[in-house]
Amino acid sequence: MLAAAAAAIRREGPGVPIATIAADAGVGVGTLYRRYPSREDLLAALTLQSFRLVLDAAQSAADCTDSGIDALRGFIEQTIEHGPELVLPMHGGPVPLDEDAVALRSEVHATIEKVLRRGRQDGTIRADVTPFDIIVFGALLAQPLPHVPDWRSAARRQAKIYLDGLAGKATPLSRH
Repeated sequence: MLAAAAAAIRREGPGVPIATIAADAGVGVGTLYRRYPSREDLLAALTLQSFRLVLDAAQSAADCTDSGIDALRGFIEQTIEHGPELVLPMHGGPVPLDEDAVALRSEVHATIEKVLRRGRQDGTIRADVTPFDIIVFGALLAQPLPHVPDWRSAARRQAKIYLDGLAGKATPLSRH
């Protein structure tokens, strides 16, 4: 049911009718409501599942012995691969309010910081990069753009350009 819900929300937005989600999952509306009594419960379950997937990818990056930038590259690659399954606040999912989701989100940030710290220490990641920078970029790549026929290839190209830039020296950002 969660996979069908994620696909339907990505396709039609968070207001997709529950009946559409149930039909996509091959179950009746009553079955869906027995598991998720409200739309908010369903969205919260999707958000929690998404944070777990992102945390698993971040932990894989933190646990590997590659350089910081190569570990980050692995994290971004997993984010692109999991894109269709992710329903996060930046994708129209609910802002996490329950303590489990908030704890997972915090753990994602802390784990990505470990990868960034390694990259700063080994000289492969510039000093001013923050976990928020990586999370925003990952969220952008996980959300396919309409009318881009081979999104994963396009996302990988953007990731390469971005990650190559993370290795460069920081320059002040101009304000427009």
